[in-house]
Amino acid sequence: MRKKEVRFALEKTSPIAFGFVFLGIAFGVLMNEAGYNFLWSLLAGVFIYAGSMQFVMVSLLAAGAPIYTVAIMTLLVNSRHIFYGLGLIDQFKKMGKKYPYMIFSLTDETFSILTATEYPQEIDKNKASFLISLICQIYWVVGCTVGGLLGPLFPFDAKGIDFSMTALFVVLLINGLKKKSAHIPALIGAFSSLIFLIILGPDRFLLPTLTLTVVLLEVFKKPITSREEEAGI
Repeated sequence: MRKKEVRFALEKTSPIAFGFVFLGIAFGVLMNEAGYNFLWSLLAGVFIYAGSMQFVMVSLLAAGAPIYTVAIMTLLVNSRHIFYGLGLIDQFKKMGKKYPYMIFSLTDETFSILTATEYPQEIDKNKASFLISLICQIYWVVGCTVGGLLGPLFPFDAKGIDFSMTALFVVLLINGLKKKSAHIPALIGAFSSLIFLIILGPDRFLLPTLTLTVVLLEVFKKPITSREEEAGI
């Protein structure tokens, strides 16, 4: 990898570094309290890498839940990534051997960064995208491992740290709204969210919102594409 792509990826992922590391530490602490040492936290960060699902997993492990319960819960919690992947699958296919890893490493945060990032001509987009995904996971793995190692020695209250992720999404949304082509998707997303939030409440609105958003984006694909062409995207 060229130094340009590495610097570029580090710059783009820096906003989520603290959020990933501190949330990872919180996960490592919880794993330790459940009776699993730092190696389990490290392996979870490397092979599971599922954010909120890893926190759910701790309680499932502590309760001795059967594997099928864990599998179903994982599908329900992370099914939103199916919708994310639809928008990036063509780009990932062009990345050759990196394709499977790009699918595996897709999270809410990496999706936001990959879709909001503009790549200068001197930057190889495929290499930079791969590095963005890899560095994000490294942040997470480091946090999980540190939490497993040092958490019991230095207990802390991580309450509220997850708001840093919400703040990141707000910033990315504002940056996206500066582009003419982003107005229609943003309005569609806001409309879908509001409808199902009112009907289903905050605990059950996410998947129906994503479904309706995908359908409406397909319906309004032509005007969105026209705006992108006008903007030269």
